[in-house]
Amino acid sequence: MSREQDRTTRYQEGSLTLPGTVMLGTGVMIGAGIFALTGQMAQMTGVLFPLAFLAAAVIVSFSAYSYIKISDAYPSAGGIGMYLHKAYGNRLPTAFNALLMYFSMVIAQSFLARTFGSYTMQLFGGDESGRMVPILGVSLILAAFLINLLGNRMIQGVASFIGVLKIGGILIFGLVGVWVADSISVDFSNPGEAGTVGNFLGATALGILGRL
Repeated sequence: MSREQDRTTRYQEGSLTLPGTVMLGTGVMIGAGIFALTGQMAQMTGVLFPLAFLAAAVIVSFSAYSYIKISDAYPSAGGIGMYLHKAYGNRLPTAFNALLMYFSMVIAQSFLARTFGSYTMQLFGGDESGRMVPILGVSLILAAFLINLLGNRMIQGVASFIGVLKIGGILIFGLVGVWVADSISVDFSNPGEAGTVGNFLGATALGILGRL
């Protein structure tokens, strides 16, 4: 038996249900970055925020299409690591890009964990000592680590619960936004300093980061 065949037989068939898989995918697509970075995008672009958001969505759609085609051709639990191996083999580009992906995930998770701590402390009047934000961030990372150790069943259960909360929250915010939109006057003819090209490109980059 080859090494690749031995590796594929270690995955337990049926460990993920179809609804659980759908909710896992939904949770990934509606990433925490959308909630953490949307406000920053709006601050950078002002009235041009919808255009920056749309530009990021168009760019990310190409990446999403690539993932669909690759995952259909090479279905594997290895994810991006397996795709890199299929593209470059046991060569330097595979290791280099895998390390880049690893470090980007570490940075993104650290950012989101700290954002979670900051948002949570806002509910209690802020963090005057400056200690609770990192404590909450580290606690969130440890909780996610423990959930991953408990296996696919626990992961898909938690992901399903969080996915429902995300979808419900987005629907509520969307409905409220539509309801109050008519009462807000926006002058698109004068974007101001927030509408500069540099800020627009930066906000678009943040939008891409929030979706990937």
